[in-house]
Amino acid sequence: MLSVIIPTYNEVANIGRLVADLRRYASPGSVEILVVDARSPDGTAEAARAAGATVLEAPKPGRAAQLNYGAQHARGDIFYFVHADVGIHPDYVATVQAAVAQGHVAGCYRFRFDSPHPLLRLNSYGTRFKGIMSRGGDQTLFITRELFEQLGGFNEQFVIMEDFEIIQRIQRVASFYIVPLDVIVSARKYETNSWLRVQLANLTAFAMYLLKQPTPRIARTYKRMLNYR
Repeated sequence: MLSVIIPTYNEVANIGRLVADLRRYASPGSVEILVVDARSPDGTAEAARAAGATVLEAPKPGRAAQLNYGAQHARGDIFYFVHADVGIHPDYVATVQAAVAQGHVAGCYRFRFDSPHPLLRLNSYGTRFKGIMSRGGDQTLFITRELFEQLGGFNEQFVIMEDFEIIQRIQRVASFYIVPLDVIVSARKYETNSWLRVQLANLTAFAMYLLKQPTPRIARTYKRMLNYR
């Protein structure tokens, strides 16, 4: 079984569509869908439940903590971590199961944005390569239960960039597979800011991460550089 784990906070605009797609593209009994909500005041939990997901209330906020909490309650042999605003690939179940059957114990998809902007197409092209700077949680992440438990899950000290950190730990003990298919990623951050502004924020956060700066400081710096309205 594939356990799809989705961390949420104020994602009522996206969660119903995502859960509906996850169910529509899967055969009965092949997946369980766990939405781990951080007490969203906008009705995210209710929308997820109405769409057919199992909703868990996270005892601790923060994406890493929510993902770990979902994994603790999951029944599947494979965990599939997905952000709420991602457009899932229709063949996600067969693709992930086939990758694991071929010996790929962890991996992600490439992505493309829901925007035709040429610079965003350039960003998307980079996700077919294996460098750590080409990774991110928006690409979704699959990992076997065995490897996830061996690694001790996500590092909850990381309030940002928890996806980069776990991928680096995966790569120390196993190969990391890039599925040659795309998921669809929202361009809302780029639409609210400029392409250059987002790139500068990303590079700054990544440089601070490599310099081992405290993750709360990275998060504050990143948020100051971007407009989230």
